[in-house]
Amino acid sequence: MRRHFYLSDDLDELERLENDLESQGIERPQIHILSNNDAGLESHHLHQVESLLRKDVVRSGIIGFLVGLVAAAIPIVVAYLIGIGEGYLWIPVVFLSLILLGFCTWEGGLIGIQRPHHQYEQFEQALSSGRHLLIVDVKPSEERRVQEIIAKHPRCEHMGNGQSVPDWLVGMQKQWDKFIRWAP
Repeated sequence: MRRHFYLSDDLDELERLENDLESQGIERPQIHILSNNDAGLESHHLHQVESLLRKDVVRSGIIGFLVGLVAAAIPIVVAYLIGIGEGYLWIPVVFLSLILLGFCTWEGGLIGIQRPHHQYEQFEQALSSGRHLLIVDVKPSEERRVQEIIAKHPRCEHMGNGQSVPDWLVGMQKQWDKFIRWAP
C-alpha cells in the first residue's frame, strides 16, 4: 500500500471527498484526517487519526526496546564473564536485565509521546495555520480510482506520499469496524 497526503482548508470539501472515496470502494480504515480542529472533524463525521497515532509513541517505543535489549545484555554478559553463572546467583542478574529492558522501552514511549508522528512533522506548520491533512492508504489496484476522485476536488492539494501501514493492519481495522457495527 502507498500513503497519499492531501491538504485542504475546507472540512465540507473533505467530507464530500471522504464520501466519494467510500462510495467508490475505498474503505473507511484507509482514510484518515489529521487536524487541530477535533470538534470540526467530529461534527462533519470524518474519520480522525487516532490520538495515540498522532504521536511518535510506537516508533520511539521500538527504538527504546532495541536500546533496552543492548542494556539488558550487558549485565548478563558481565555476569557470565566474571563467573556468577553458578546456581541461584543468575536470578538477580536476569531480574536487573528485565528491569533495564522495561525501563528503556517505557522511556522510549515517553519520549515519543512528546513528539508528533515522524510522518506528520512536515505538516505541523500547515496544521497549526488551520489546514487539514487527508491521509489515504491505497492499494496499487486502487491508485487510478483514487486519483480520478481527487481530481474532482481541486481544493485538495497533493502533498506527496509516505510509508503506509501494513496491509494486514488495515484488514484488521476493517474486521473490527464490521464487528462494531454488528455488536449490540
